[in-house]
Amino acid sequence: MLPFELALRYVISRKRPMAMSLMGIVFGISFFVLTQAQTAGFEAFFIRTILGTNGAILISDRFQNTSQVVHEVDNDGKTRFLFDPSKESTYREGVDHPQSIIDALQDSPNVEGISEILKGKGTLSSIRTKQTVEIHGIRISEHRRVSDLGNFIQQGSLELFRGNTMGALVGSRIFYKLGLQIGDRVSLIGVNDSIQLRVSGVFESGVNEIDKNRIYLHIDTARSFLGRPFGGSVFQLSLKDPNQAPEVAAHMQSFLNHRVVSWQEREQVWLDVFKALRFSSAITVSTILLLSGLGIFNVFAIMVVEKKRDIAILRSFGFSQRDVSLVFIWQGVIVLTLGIFLGFILGFLATYGVSQLPLRIRGIFSTDHFVVHWDISHYIWAAIISSIFVAVATWIPSRRAAKIEPAKIIREAN
Repeated sequence: MLPFELALRYVISRKRPMAMSLMGIVFGISFFVLTQAQTAGFEAFFIRTILGTNGAILISDRFQNTSQVVHEVDNDGKTRFLFDPSKESTYREGVDHPQSIIDALQDSPNVEGISEILKGKGTLSSIRTKQTVEIHGIRISEHRRVSDLGNFIQQGSLELFRGNTMGALVGSRIFYKLGLQIGDRVSLIGVNDSIQLRVSGVFESGVNEIDKNRIYLHIDTARSFLGRPFGGSVFQLSLKDPNQAPEVAAHMQSFLNHRVVSWQEREQVWLDVFKALRFSSAITVSTILLLSGLGIFNVFAIMVVEKKRDIAILRSFGFSQRDVSLVFIWQGVIVLTLGIFLGFILGFLATYGVSQLPLRIRGIFSTDHFVVHWDISHYIWAAIISSIFVAVATWIPSRRAAKIEPAKIIREAN
């Protein structure tokens, strides 16, 4: 194919400018892949941490005002309810009848695990100091199905906790602040009562607010300490597909008559932050591809001016305007194809290299190295964006070259 052969010769003959344009595409694509892998990686790790600590869905307060249900009857006689309890109702704290919630969700195809949690506050006291803590009373066998608590244990074990009804799992920040050791006895002081606990384990989720405030007790122990023999608990759920949590939560809320919150709703602020970071990094790195496109445009624009006579000769030999355009378009395709191929390789290697770098983060999650997310869509978007810039940068000069009239060029040459 003659236009392709000519395009290849032109690319080879202009090694330096073509190499510069090629390197811009390669680095642009690799940086795009790398930054997207990083931002998506930290976001995915944050989501895993949230699901591992607070679950996919939380069922809490009961709607107290249920008398304001508004409905209308359609023409076919069916009743359509218009009332939105989340906006209209007042709330009563906690679940008064836990077993009814368990029975209602037992056969739900989306639910993987259900854990009843009794929450409260107290003051944990050691020889060294005291600290106010958030109490989470749980049944460990149930809670392991809705959380990654087992993976968060740094010292001690869940077996020690399981075997001692007065055992406690303590957040790492509390553990070190109070100067505790596994097996130590500590006092938990409440408004009307105090009990002695034994430290069975220390956990670190990486979420600062959890590690410095939360302790886990057996739910029966928590009920006795808080003076709540019945009800007042919440439910934490895990789902087979956590991405469907908003739809599942809305459905559950419609028939459970309790407030049901998905993890997306709970963590909306942080999810928006990660989305903004991912979008802004994509825009920033895309400027490299834009500059590469401008470089290709300059190279081809100068080539059109320099090769006017050659183009006129080709036209006089029978080349059509389309054939002339194809010569320049093929040059862009050659540079783009090679750039995408090399950019993918460099992006892959850079992403792997960064994933091995040490980075200690504690606050919203816990990690000791850079976190990356391998996703083919990052490579696809990098190829699409670079293709758009190169296509525009190639199309304009190719149109100018196609409009060159051979007779006019020959007369000017004479």
